[in-house]
Amino acid sequence: MAAAFLLAGCGAGPSSESATDAEVINWDILMPPDWQPEDFLKGLEAEGIDEMGDEDPRAIALMDQLKAEWAKAPLVAEVDGRRVRLVGFVVPVELGVLEMPAFLLVPYFGACIHTPPPPVNQTIYVVMPQGEVYPGALFDTVWVTGTIHVLTNRSPLAAAGYRIDAERVEPYEGELETP
Repeated sequence: MAAAFLLAGCGAGPSSESATDAEVINWDILMPPDWQPEDFLKGLEAEGIDEMGDEDPRAIALMDQLKAEWAKAPLVAEVDGRRVRLVGFVVPVELGVLEMPAFLLVPYFGACIHTPPPPVNQTIYVVMPQGEVYPGALFDTVWVTGTIHVLTNRSPLAAAGYRIDAERVEPYEGELETP
């Protein structure tokens, strides 16, 4: 779930504090250590979901089970109120919008589009500073620096279990290791 792929992107946003002063976190910290989503995914594989077509009623039922499981993914209360810095992919809350006062941040390319969205503990609702918008596009890869809150937000694309009040959004350039 916390996989990262080759990354490149664009972003914006000034900051009164240095982004390097924030605690750099990874996506794994947002999942309780005892939560094992792999067990649920193995169950779907055992049901043969990989061999089913998208329109197969059995596949639709299994995807509904996956979405329900992801919606109740546990959150980590200890991260609330921390000033963090995290890299992820931008997903607009509204598709087709190029200037975003808020967006979803997800851990892997392609999340939320034509696939079930990531679990709520792997989706963050990012709010830009007052009066600012993010001028980027779908799947831009960015560093987000700000204060994280354990706060659920629902949009038509996905539910987010966390919110970051962004101080700064900037492009991520380089490569991340894949697991």
